[in-house]
Amino acid sequence: MQGKKQYQEKLFTNFQLSDRVPADNMYRKLKEVLDLRFLYPATAKYYGKEGQKSIDPVVFFKLLLVGYLENQPSDRRIVHMASMRLDILYFIGYDIDEELPWHSTLSRTRQLYDEDVFNELFKQVLKQCIDKGMLTGKRQAIDSVYVKANAAMDSVKDILDDAEVFTSQLKDDETKDDADDRGMPNKAENTKPQKRGNANRASTTDPDSRMSVKPGKITRLNYLGQLSVDTSSYVITSIGAFHADKKDCQYLDTILEKIDDNIKEHGLAVEEVIADANYSSSSALESLISRGITGYIPNTGTYKPEREGFTYERENDRYLCPQGNVLKFAGYREHHGIQKNYMSKRSDCKNCPIRTKCLGKSDYKNLVDSVKKPLFDEMHKRMNEVYGKRMMVIRKSTVEPIIGNLIEYLGMRKVNTIGIKLANKCMIMAGIAYNLKKLIKYGKKGLRDALLSLLIQRLPFPVQYYLRLI
Repeated sequence: MQGKKQYQEKLFTNFQLSDRVPADNMYRKLKEVLDLRFLYPATAKYYGKEGQKSIDPVVFFKLLLVGYLENQPSDRRIVHMASMRLDILYFIGYDIDEELPWHSTLSRTRQLYDEDVFNELFKQVLKQCIDKGMLTGKRQAIDSVYVKANAAMDSVKDILDDAEVFTSQLKDDETKDDADDRGMPNKAENTKPQKRGNANRASTTDPDSRMSVKPGKITRLNYLGQLSVDTSSYVITSIGAFHADKKDCQYLDTILEKIDDNIKEHGLAVEEVIADANYSSSSALESLISRGITGYIPNTGTYKPEREGFTYERENDRYLCPQGNVLKFAGYREHHGIQKNYMSKRSDCKNCPIRTKCLGKSDYKNLVDSVKKPLFDEMHKRMNEVYGKRMMVIRKSTVEPIIGNLIEYLGMRKVNTIGIKLANKCMIMAGIAYNLKKLIKYGKKGLRDALLSLLIQRLPFPVQYYLRLI
């Protein structure tokens, strides 16, 4: 017999959210493991003793977490989604007939709290991961990613103060009048436009954002997200926003400081750091040595362990060319660090039989070495060992997939705020959301899976290499 459902709303009903949220629901598990009561004393200084009550800080941070866990960066959508989801209502502690906070309250409260509150929440979640034995802290993989800023390229304008604008306009007018009087073409109109760069242009919407581009991509206004991952269990140990117009190597010392600040109070210390060639510089290598950390960072493409055909005499600090001529030390220069110049005499190269092949169109031979070349030589030797090659495999299998996860599923493709401080808060919340997902899933794997994972990590080459041999 065919059934037909008749629906009529009840005036009274017996209903409890806790009965409707399954035991294996993610938000139910988060509610059980996440203790945010420390936020009340931590945020008390931001409120007065009079006036209307603001949003509960615990509810505020839980709603932010919902946005990242659901990959919804819009505050308006977060509140709308929460009103439609029983599990989210149960997580934030609201009943179905309670009115949720207005979406603009999330934006105002995000600006109200300092970064210290967000960092403290990150540390609290990281502490729970440490207490569960999820990480050792000994080996960290570091990488970066461009995160799109909340500003369009159309907002980029020249950086000129009023005096410079007025002077430039006067010069253009004088040039134009002089050209018109002589019947000559106007040079001001034929002047090539100034090349776009962060030194002379900035966004009027978000001045903290920077123009940057990846190979094969279009130029955008971005922030640079830097994160470190513990390789033992893929837990994020530090994350933050930086200006995108600087190199990764310029931020390495700051990242190491953040990692140390997050884990040192738990008795953990970093012993090894893995990163790609973008983090290679003399200052970065010196920072690792000063901290007693062993680095595994490939040297940049400009590094050359040996000069083909040229012999270096350490005792005389000079090079000998294939024809036996001397390239003497000619002084220092500043280019991505202090470098040493070695130059030959023009007279020695004038009648050299291999002149064309060796010099090209130049009149003399010039070789450049970093002052800190012994540091790069040591790193080159370390990276060519079996253990160093295995470190690169581990880096690709840890930090790179996590970056993809953050971008695709945890709302870090673009920040929905203005300014680097707010962008930093957004990235910290994305890192917290990721660690919480790891926390509630930890312990599900059996002993066999755990041992297999540990064995794979210790293999000198990727698993695919061994599969090809079968």
